[in-house]
Amino acid sequence: MSLYEPLLRNVLWPAYEGGLRRRDTPRYLREYAQTQWLSADEIRALQFKRFKKLLDWCQREVPFYRERWAQMGLSPADIREPGDVALLPVLTKVDIRENAEALKATSLKDTLAYKATGGSTGEPLRYGYTRESNDRRVAVMWRGYGWAGSRMGRRTLFLWGGAVGEPTAAHRVKDRIYNAVFARKLLNSFAMTEANLSGYADAIDAYRPEVIVSYVGPLVRLAQFLISEGRRVARPASIIGAAEALHPFQRELIERAFGGAPVFNTYGCREVMLIASECEHRDGLHVNADHLLVETLGVDGKPTHHGSGEVAITDLFNYGMPFIRYVNGDMATHFHGQCACGRGLPLLASVDGRKLDAIRTPAGHVLPGEFFPHMLKDVPGLARFQLVQRQLDRLDLSIVRGQGFDDASLAYIRREVAKVLGDSAQLHCHFVDDIPLTRSGKLRVTVSELES
Repeated sequence: MSLYEPLLRNVLWPAYEGGLRRRDTPRYLREYAQTQWLSADEIRALQFKRFKKLLDWCQREVPFYRERWAQMGLSPADIREPGDVALLPVLTKVDIRENAEALKATSLKDTLAYKATGGSTGEPLRYGYTRESNDRRVAVMWRGYGWAGSRMGRRTLFLWGGAVGEPTAAHRVKDRIYNAVFARKLLNSFAMTEANLSGYADAIDAYRPEVIVSYVGPLVRLAQFLISEGRRVARPASIIGAAEALHPFQRELIERAFGGAPVFNTYGCREVMLIASECEHRDGLHVNADHLLVETLGVDGKPTHHGSGEVAITDLFNYGMPFIRYVNGDMATHFHGQCACGRGLPLLASVDGRKLDAIRTPAGHVLPGEFFPHMLKDVPGLARFQLVQRQLDRLDLSIVRGQGFDDASLAYIRREVAKVLGDSAQLHCHFVDDIPLTRSGKLRVTVSELES
């Protein structure tokens, strides 16, 4: 550890954040550093206490919940134990768009800051949040990334989305100062192409980061380039995958390309920031249960603890525009057991991708988006792929071929898909030179464009 790290973490950052900016982030970071070590029972009790407090606030201050609960004959008093949470309705993106004003707390609506989601489904979602909730989210982010070695002030390279539009000169200067203070360098993943991948490798070698934080898709793309070219770059101490589901085959590929550097998985969404992340043991993702309530719901809408379920999130501290049991469109699987690290925070076994990207057929098959990455990971010579469903009875698989891909590889793919889908849907394979990233700089490996 450099001398600068503790100086930044213990002196400079608290003086700037807590003193000059008058934010409570340093205090919340100290709080979360302690609560992570509570027992599982103690964390559940703390979580439910905070959830009940939020419900009472919503009954008094938030018209949307007060009216919806009254229509259902419910009140916060009916939620007496954690199992009763399932009595409350979920909150959808449609609910938020149609009731944005009614979802704001009456006494706080004039103090809110706002952000918007990227709108991967075509409709950006605008939401408000309080200063406290933002400060707490930043603290939780530092805690979770810290488990993977991304300590404040440690030399870190971000392979991330660059600024959209033309930033002002003042904004560029501010970014340069911020990145210098926090020992960060940003490489714009939006600008990545097949032709300039060597430039990204050169930048990593020149900066020699101790930690790399990246969208999963661009990182996989760079890893494939490094392996195919037989090139080695400066090995970081750790790599953090973010913003997309990290599949096991992708983790193995990245680690091979970066000299065995351990890759850590994280899970978050823009509406609440970091939801769960892996600790040093990488045996599941610890849910930030002292900050959020995270449920997984079955097809019947009821909580499930076995298999993949739809994620429902409650931010326990955004009192300005509370999201209670918000279904964000993601799927995840709970982990049963305790991590060897000793933290009492519960675990997710995996983040399974977007609910909308499950593959469906006329025969009633429903395949999670994880199926195709899992099945295709062992196909010789398959450099990159993307499975897109635009019709119920048709699947389109785009394939970027590498060395070793032959007729047997293609026959294997068709055979394995037929095993699970039969003849209920036709698989059309297309050989392409490249698969572009999304507008947000990511690579979605399974995409459903069906309306429902």
